[in-house]
Amino acid sequence: MLYNANKTKKIAYAALLTAISIILTRVFGTTIPIGSALALRLSFGEIPIILSGLLLGPVFGGATGLMADVIGYVINPMGGAYFPGFTVTAILTGLIPGLFAVLRQRKEWTWSSLLGVIGLTNIIAGVLLNTYWLSIYFGSPFMAFLPPRLITRLVLIPVYVVIINVLTKMIYRIVPKYSKQNKAAL
Repeated sequence: MLYNANKTKKIAYAALLTAISIILTRVFGTTIPIGSALALRLSFGEIPIILSGLLLGPVFGGATGLMADVIGYVINPMGGAYFPGFTVTAILTGLIPGLFAVLRQRKEWTWSSLLGVIGLTNIIAGVLLNTYWLSIYFGSPFMAFLPPRLITRLVLIPVYVVIINVLTKMIYRIVPKYSKQNKAAL
């Protein structure tokens, strides 16, 4: 993690990751209709939020999720009303990996540990919570949303692991000062 970065640098990194998340979600994201009321939104906007948690810790990870969701909604609401439950999910998407990074005490990440962290984050936030929020938002049964969301997440989790593994290695090459000071590089 970039624990050793001063607070100003952490804020700058978090702001950059927030902007990337907004672009990936609001500009490059796509919605796939499944039925009259059901749709799946596919984007890679969660990757910068997860990276923020892994690299900057739980506070900045959660803040990145919060800001990406709120600012992203203000810029492009994607046709719906604001719902705070989705903001809670975005916060947890950065907070959970950050907590795991702190608990690991800067130990080297392995593929299996990354799979565990990203998998747990996606199951809790992406599958369970977001499905619950969607069932409230649309007034549809939880189980109507669950199967397609679960299948999508089971496909996305390994993709996220590969992308985050590659990005983290690149980040630690670009910022060599931090990679020498801690062994959390993937």
